[in-house]
Parts: sequence; C-alpha cells; structure tokens
Amino acid sequence: MTRVFANPAALREAVGAELGPTEWLTVDQERINGFAAVTGDDQWIHVDVERARQGPFGGTIAHGYLTLALVNWFLPRLMRVDGTSMGVNYGLERVRFPDYVPAGSRIRGRGQITAAEPVQGGVQVTVRVTVEREGAAKPACVADTVSRFFSR
Repeated sequence: MTRVFANPAALREAVGAELGPTEWLTVDQERINGFAAVTGDDQWIHVDVERARQGPFGGTIAHGYLTLALVNWFLPRLMRVDGTSMGVNYGLERVRFPDYVPAGSRIRGRGQITAAEPVQGGVQVTVRVTVEREGAAKPACVADTVSRFFSR
C-alpha cells in the first residue's frame, strides 16, 4: 500500500517509518533481455539461457543494475508526496546486492525513511529500499535513495 504524505514537510516527521511492501513484480527473461539491449550488458549469465543453465546460478539472472533500476519502479508504490511542485532523484548513498534474481523470480520493494532534512524550497529524504525476492532468505538489493521534494 502506498503511504501518502500531505506535503514535503510531513516527511520530516516520518523518519523511521516503514513503507510497503509493494505488490510482487515478475522479472522475466524478456525484461532482462530488454535491459541488456539498452545497456549493452549482454553477458551470458543474463541472456544466454542454454549456457546459463550450466553456469553457477543454474539459469539466467537479472543484472544487478536492473534490480537497482527497479527501485525507481517501487518508490512511487511505496510513498507519494502531495503538495509538491516536483520531486527529483538526487542520488544514492549506498547500494548492495546481497543476492541474485533468477529469471522468472518475483520481487517486491519495502522501504524505511532513514532521514529527512530541509533544503531550500523543500525536503531531502533518504529512503532505504530493500528489494526482496520471493522465497529468498537474503534481499536482492538494498539501496539508500536520496530524493528531493519541493513545496508548491
């Protein structure tokens, strides 16, 4: 369920808040191949289904950076900030890939607001997004995202 904040200032009161989880998203081979085509990362562990069956993961796996890119798909499903003129991605503080995502896996996002500070015209918020893979003990990705939301 998406948590809705009335305005950017409300984020400052929400440090420590848990967000999500989101609905599950299937990471299929078509998505992996599309990411490989766009980025030029066509390493066999991602796109060669036959060879990957004999490899260390028993099949193809999503790119770590594809998993990271999907953090941006999860964020608006985790939270929405009303009363803004705009929101921008400001960067990342830390990214880790503790586990891999086999083709056909389902993943979802879970978040926690870890910081929120005023900036000129708005609030800068850090949200730790954890990408969980269904049935896995470890997360596939943990990323501390930094966004800025500007008041109207």
